[in-house]
Amino acid sequence: MPMTSRRLLLLLCATMGSTTFSLGAFPALLPEIGTAVALTDLQLGVVAGAFGLARMAVDIPAGLLVTHHVRRALIAAPAFMLVGVTFLAAGGGFAWLLVGRIFMGVGHTLGMLGGLTTILRLREAGGLASALNAFEFSAMLGILGGVTLVGALPRTLPWNVAFLVGAAPILVGLATVRGVLGALPSTDSARPWFARTAAADAGPERRSDVAVVVIAFAAGTVVALTYGTVESFLIPLRGSREFGLDRAGVARLLMLTQACDILALLPLGALADRRGTTRVLAAVLLTYAAALALLAFGTLPYAVAGCVLFGLAMAGWMLPLGLLRAATPSSRVAWRTALYRVFIDGGLFLGPFLSGVLAAHHGGLLPVTLALLLAALAAAVLFRRGARAARWR
Repeated sequence: MPMTSRRLLLLLCATMGSTTFSLGAFPALLPEIGTAVALTDLQLGVVAGAFGLARMAVDIPAGLLVTHHVRRALIAAPAFMLVGVTFLAAGGGFAWLLVGRIFMGVGHTLGMLGGLTTILRLREAGGLASALNAFEFSAMLGILGGVTLVGALPRTLPWNVAFLVGAAPILVGLATVRGVLGALPSTDSARPWFARTAAADAGPERRSDVAVVVIAFAAGTVVALTYGTVESFLIPLRGSREFGLDRAGVARLLMLTQACDILALLPLGALADRRGTTRVLAAVLLTYAAALALLAFGTLPYAVAGCVLFGLAMAGWMLPLGLLRAATPSSRVAWRTALYRVFIDGGLFLGPFLSGVLAAHHGGLLPVTLALLLAALAAAVLFRRGARAARWR
């Protein structure tokens, strides 16, 4: 990787990691927020879900903006996050908390799409999987850092003061974004603010492979559904209701998946660059299917093994996006990435929602269906491996 590209990647990772501290700090304080602000369960759910809803609503317009104005998106991202943190920390009522979460969702979307689009445009050949996983690695470290920082603070601190301390690294993101902008080309002010297609890069444009695009979207969506089902439903509810675990026991299961994810992220990215994204993605999808079966139907020891497998599979979260890039012309990277994120955020919402709807009478239906879909997609990925667009290294 050229020195300029390596420096830009490091700066993007530093910006993303520092701004996601606030995302990790918020959930740990949610019970205290509900008590201190006297929120009903419905209001608490709305505040918690507003972040994801804002992300899904902004994905498309943010992608259209990033097509020509990625610099502006990267400037706006930490600014929106900072405004959101300020609204939350003000400690006002329900409306203040809701607005703060919406601002944070918008800021996170702008930063994520801006960073992903920059990486996808600059790293078309070898090293793309490693670069994407490094970006995801920085976000995961930020989230875990926020949780750890808040957990280490004295319990006597008011929740809004603890949240401000946990979100403080966002100031680092405001500082590093200047270095990111210095490594990016200037934006032509005459270009439209919102567009689906950018000017083609120098050199021949790769042709779009519709079949590979469909497989990439399907893989990302099913993985997101699986993640939402496991993290927000299977592990917490099976752990407490069937295995008799207390809050700390459930937390340990969740931390086990996160630890395995972080440990595997960078090695898996390097493996995908060396052995090919399609091979590694197929193995990841099969690992998801096995983990889902263990977590949905196994006893506690098997569920623990399922947590390990699930965490390892989560390290392949970015691989469908890499597959999508292999079949996408450079001029359409921002638009397709934004559209892809809509499906991802939709899957993260639908996973726990469908689990709750089906739990009473058809609890095993969704896990079985998702496991079968994951296996079928693994076969489809391998079947398309011979196509030129899906055979990048």
